[in-house]
Order: sequence, then C-alpha cells, then structure tokens
Amino acid sequence: MKFPQPGRLVRGSRTGRPIIALLDLLERRMALRILWELSQAEQPLTFRALQAAAETNPRVLNTRLKELRTAGIVVHDTLGYGLSKEGEVLVSMLVPIHR
Repeated sequence: MKFPQPGRLVRGSRTGRPIIALLDLLERRMALRILWELSQAEQPLTFRALQAAAETNPRVLNTRLKELRTAGIVVHDTLGYGLSKEGEVLVSMLVPIHR
C-alpha cells in the first residue's frame, strides 16, 4: 500500500488534499494506538517497549512507524521513539474526540 502524501491521490479521494492524506494515514491499522501509547509515555519508547504497549506484531509496528516518521509525526533518536512537536499537537487535537 502506498504512503499517503498531500497533493497525491489517496484512498477515497480524488483530490489528495492534506486532511484526506492525514486521515488516510491515521485510519491505518494501529496508527492511532501507536500515537496514543507514545503520548502516554513519560520518555521515548524502544521498539520492543512500544510493541508491548501497543500489543501489536513487529511487522505492523515497523510499517506504521516508517509511515508516521515520514509524515513527521513520530521521531526516533538513541533513546527510542516519541512524538514530534507536530505529533504532540495532533494528539492534543484528538484528545477532545476521545473524551
């Protein structure tokens, strides 16, 4: 499956508008769960810690992390995975929906 990018056609859209590309990314299996787990963590999570927290398999996690990193929502450093500033803003916008 192709990675959704603004300006390119995405599933269910003929326009490729940025919001549609974002929604396409977020609706993918485990994407929201990964964002949730990273937002709840007090520090970056290693791949294995994130896999355990999200209760998913390594293949799905690796694919989603690649997509979320490409989108600039998740970052990775020597300590592990965390939300980027943009990712933190995105999650803060989703919290009211959760409530």
